[in-house]
Amino acid sequence: LGRPPERAGSTLVERDVEVVVISDVHLGTYGCRAQELLNYLRTVRPSTLVLNGDIIDIWQFSKHYFPPTHMKVIKCITSMLAKGTQVYYVTGNHDEMFRKFTGFELGGFRLVNKVVLELHGQQAWFFHGDVFDVTMKHSRWLAKLGGQGYDLLIMINTFFNWVSRRLGGGRISLSRKIKNSVKSAVKHINDFEGTAALIALDNHYDQVICGHIHQPAMRQVQDEQGRSVLYLNSGDWVENLTALEYHDAQWRIYRYADDP
Repeated sequence: LGRPPERAGSTLVERDVEVVVISDVHLGTYGCRAQELLNYLRTVRPSTLVLNGDIIDIWQFSKHYFPPTHMKVIKCITSMLAKGTQVYYVTGNHDEMFRKFTGFELGGFRLVNKVVLELHGQQAWFFHGDVFDVTMKHSRWLAKLGGQGYDLLIMINTFFNWVSRRLGGGRISLSRKIKNSVKSAVKHINDFEGTAALIALDNHYDQVICGHIHQPAMRQVQDEQGRSVLYLNSGDWVENLTALEYHDAQWRIYRYADDP
């Protein structure tokens, strides 16, 4: 669904997209793939950009580590604002500090905990999703410890892959395998996707768009009464390098790895 980026020689041509959703960028951490995100953002011209949580990682933030590419991502988003893009910054758990400022508006920028957009007659509900995570609801310190451990694992994985490339090998994601197994256990207990879908149905939303669990997804969810809602997850820019795009009344999962 949707249109892939076009290339004119070696120059990327910007695509018009009605809505772009990115989440879990984790700017300010070693795991953030800021350059790849920057490459992607330079190929799209969205009417609306939804930053669906954990864009800047306040938990792991260090004044000693904020590379130029991370700042360029922020500048790129600011440039989109200047060109007329409506930007919604939806707060997540790693940037929860911003929640005390929800409701802030400046030009086309809005800081929110959630947002509902009407897309071709359908109600689309955007929120990060950490409120459904059992580790966030019942053990905040454990979630923070897990975040720190995950960031350390990303650093180890980065070094591992540098060695692998030097030896002629491919990229291997140790951290993705470990995190996926942990998140699968959390999802088994909490049923993140099912909970989000059920609440969306109860509130008469047609689509629910989340982040948080770093698992890109797009599927119809049906309850026992036969009601149906479209569940989407934008994934992340640490390992999956994915976004959601809505254009011509169609959603698609954008995957950086699929770009020509």
